[in-house]
Amino acid sequence: MKIVLQRVKSAKVSVAGKSVAEIKKGILLLVGVKREEREEGIRYLAEKCVNLRIFEDESSKMNLSLSEVDGEALVVSQFTLYGDIKKGRRPSFDKAAPPVYAEQVYNTFVNYLKNRGIRVKTGAFGEKMLVEIENDGPVTFILES
Repeated sequence: MKIVLQRVKSAKVSVAGKSVAEIKKGILLLVGVKREEREEGIRYLAEKCVNLRIFEDESSKMNLSLSEVDGEALVVSQFTLYGDIKKGRRPSFDKAAPPVYAEQVYNTFVNYLKNRGIRVKTGAFGEKMLVEIENDGPVTFILES
């Protein structure tokens, strides 16, 4: 799995002009699933997203985790994170998981977050989405299993 994590003041996902999910303070997670994902990798990334100290404390230092600031998570599937653009002009998605498997892994990841007490909203898996964010910082990290 590959995740682009962005600390946000707010984030929203719409499909066909209709809002499907919205959060306030928290993290936006763009999640790509590779062909063969292991359970321990999914669990590791979920724990990392919950426990990363990327929110500022009273001294303006990144010392607080998502759960410590009572933040939310918006999880959006993004198979293009596994697009290979090394050759030619059109990306190859051979490393990306097939949709049925990717959706299972995605849902497992979302459930891990929920089981850690995080309020989670999701985009619409497999749909063309409009993602609006108010990036806080900006603070952006790339995580990979």
